Amino acid sequence: MLAGKHILLIIGGGIAAFKSLDLIRRLRERGAKVTPVLTKAGAEFVTPLSVSGLAAQKVYQDLFDLTDEAEMGHIELSRAADLIVVAPATADLMAKMASGLANDLASTLLLATDKRVLIAPSMNVRMWEHPATQRNLATLQRDGVLSVGPDEGDMACGEYGPGRMAEPLEIVAAVDAALADGPLKGKHVLVTSGPTHEPIDPVRYIANRSSGAQGTAIAKALVARGAHVTFVTGPADVPPPHGVDVVSIQTAQEMLTAVQAALPADAAVFAAAVADWRVESASDSKIKKSGKKLPTIAFAENPDILATVSQLKTGRPALVVGFAAETDDVIAHATAKRERKGCDWILANDVSPETGIMGGAENAVTLISADKAEPWPRMGKDAVAARLADLIAETLATSAKGRAAT
Repeated sequence: MLAGKHILLIIGGGIAAFKSLDLIRRLRERGAKVTPVLTKAGAEFVTPLSVSGLAAQKVYQDLFDLTDEAEMGHIELSRAADLIVVAPATADLMAKMASGLANDLASTLLLATDKRVLIAPSMNVRMWEHPATQRNLATLQRDGVLSVGPDEGDMACGEYGPGRMAEPLEIVAAVDAALADGPLKGKHVLVTSGPTHEPIDPVRYIANRSSGAQGTAIAKALVARGAHVTFVTGPADVPPPHGVDVVSIQTAQEMLTAVQAALPADAAVFAAAVADWRVESASDSKIKKSGKKLPTIAFAENPDILATVSQLKTGRPALVVGFAAETDDVIAHATAKRERKGCDWILANDVSPETGIMGGAENAVTLISADKAEPWPRMGKDAVAARLADLIAETLATSAKGRAAT
């Protein structure tokens, strides 16, 4: 997959820089050429000699290297590669990228490049969770920067939580996905997945039994066909796939906000099982049993994300796909839902308890469009995802040819 590919690897200054040495080895095992750029802070953790030895390439460190800059070396470096990978991507590097700063070689390369960029964030959990870092991440994602990780675990500083750099093989998988050639290369597809959790109080919530398996399978299949995927996910049991831009949410309102921020997109697949209702006034403290009477809970209707996107006057994806999880009159209810929401396709499935589909490994769907209802045989969720991804690629290609003809 990576044979003949050229990766420009920027190594930031963090304890996770030691993983970049293994990352170089893993990339080269797969046939990639790796050109390393070591920041001044990165050189405090790994030596230029070790980086150069593993990469079998010169290590670039100084923006003002007169030999290289006589030929505008920083411009050439930024554009000669197929992909730029920043690992570890420290809070400082992310802030520079989001702000458009260019005060050293790494930040200048990132500002001057016309190639895709993949970051592997790594920092203390408090730094990762800080609003400034999250704002910077959102800015980078809107700019089309890909990300992998961070993972959750023990920190070198002794704390625990999200902030650990993704493991080298995870980053390699993300590199594979970013460089994938396929019928969806150059296309941006938005995928929602998992349930939403609507709080009742700080310890209780309304949800459903969705595992997120089908949404994850769809995102993975789209990436395998070359798509750039924004993956908006609720608190699912199944982890997000590698190679996608992950936006984690809890509630339906948060999902709507994330979906709107991710547009425009060429296609959107709404596989999330969004709660229809939320508690009108969730309690700020745990509701206690009084021993006298049951608490009264008033509900409010959640925003209809599928309908909102389907009915956009401007910026609507060329193809909008929804799901209809039904327990009776599946085809009739799903057909009515497609017409009511205004989406192009609905994938209808029977999630009655006896089917074992909700939370299971298989699915049995009927693809409902404006002119037909096409039943698919029961198959694994990966197979459903592959079939859907192929149809999306075919439809977008046909649509593009039609526009070109006019």
